[in-house]
Amino acid sequence: MMLAFRRKVQLETERLTLRPPVHSDFTPWSNLRRESREFLTPWEPSWSTDHLTRKAFTNRVYWASRSIGTGSALPLFLIRREDQALMGAITLDNIRRGPAQAGTLGYWIGERYTRRGYMSEAIAMMVHQAFEKMGLSRMEAACLPENVASRGLLEQSGFKYEGVAQSYLQINGRWRTHVLYASLRSDRRGRTEVG
Repeated sequence: MMLAFRRKVQLETERLTLRPPVHSDFTPWSNLRRESREFLTPWEPSWSTDHLTRKAFTNRVYWASRSIGTGSALPLFLIRREDQALMGAITLDNIRRGPAQAGTLGYWIGERYTRRGYMSEAIAMMVHQAFEKMGLSRMEAACLPENVASRGLLEQSGFKYEGVAQSYLQINGRWRTHVLYASLRSDRRGRTEVG
């Protein structure tokens, strides 16, 4: 299954191209992150002092390439096809093979692109890729309990609430409890056989 990721990865949705970051993305990425900083800060790990530097971005590009090559992650940028605008990123990370066949979904979008359905489109494509192309059985996601927008997005995308993880991640400099969601390739939760 992972042989598909040894070649160039590019996924197409109705309005988006999902592709790995490249070096020429630095300026649009850093500008979008900078202008969305106040919007993103409550939901993300604290940014390192060099977060917006070219060197840190170069490391990100190399990490993405290695991760795709080894099959450990699928980090993709959201590019709007109509104008090639970089709008955010989505990553299927911590891909586990063997008996687990699972991965963890993470995403962010620039503030000016919110509430237009772009991330829903990207998540739908990533779910399809994970289950139909990569053969995974489970996708997990976590967000802060008060992140109503992210919770709604996950639920709308077919992820189901599974519980709470205490002190799950450091967000904005503090250990924070998260709510956990999952999507299963063959999800029978909540269904009954009526016969």
